[in-house]
Amino acid sequence: MVEEIDLRTPGGQSGVTPSMVSGWELDQHATSMGHRKTLCEIYQQPPEVLFAHQDQGLRKAAPKLLASVPELRRALMGTVQDARECLVVMGSRSRDLAYLKAIEEALDQRPTLVHYRVLFGPPFHQVLADHLIRLLDLRDPSDRTHGLKTLHIGLVEDRGRPERFLCASERRAVVPIPSLTSLEAFDSGISLGRAEACRLLDHGRQAYAAARRIETLQAVRALDVVGKRDATT
Repeated sequence: MVEEIDLRTPGGQSGVTPSMVSGWELDQHATSMGHRKTLCEIYQQPPEVLFAHQDQGLRKAAPKLLASVPELRRALMGTVQDARECLVVMGSRSRDLAYLKAIEEALDQRPTLVHYRVLFGPPFHQVLADHLIRLLDLRDPSDRTHGLKTLHIGLVEDRGRPERFLCASERRAVVPIPSLTSLEAFDSGISLGRAEACRLLDHGRQAYAAARRIETLQAVRALDVVGKRDATT
C-alpha cells in the first residue's frame, strides 16, 4: 500500500509509512485530505465509506460556543491542565500571561507530556517570544530521555496559508474565533470534545512537519516580533 501511494505522489515520496497506514486502519490517527483522495482512488470507494470508522465519532457531539473572555479563558486553561499525553497549540497572537504560564507549568510538572507549538508567522507580542524562550529553558528538543522528543516548535512561513488558532489535548480542544462584538480581539471560541480534539492533534503534528524548526534560543531571539516592529514604525 505504501508503494502504491508513493507511485501516485508527485516525486514518488509521500512520507507515508506502514505504521501510518496501520494507524489509519485502526482509527488511531486520522487520514489527511490529500491521502484520503489517493486512497479513494486506489480502493475505488467514496470517502464516506472508506473513512466512516474515523469520522463517526465527530457526528455525536455538538460543539459549544464560548461567547465571552472568561468562558474562553477557562476552556483554554482547562484544556492545558487536562493534557497528559499531548498538547498542541497553534497561532502567533497569544498574550495571556496566565494561559502561557499554565502551559509552562504543565510541561514542568509532566515530563512526558509532548508539546507542539506551531506559529503562523513571527509572534505578534513579545510575551509570546518570551514564552518560547521559557519553553526551551524547560525542555531540550534534542533530549530523548523519555524515549521520544517532547518539545516541538515550528514556524509556518507561507503567507498563502491561513493562520490557525487552537489548543488541543487528547481530551478536548478549543478553537478561538474572531470577536463577536469588536474588530480586533479574539474573545470568543468553540469548545470541542475528545473525538475532534484527537483530529486536531493530528492536524498540529502535520502542520509542525511542514514548518521551519524554531528550537534553539538563537532561533527564537532572531524572530522579528511584530509588536516591536510596529512600535518603531
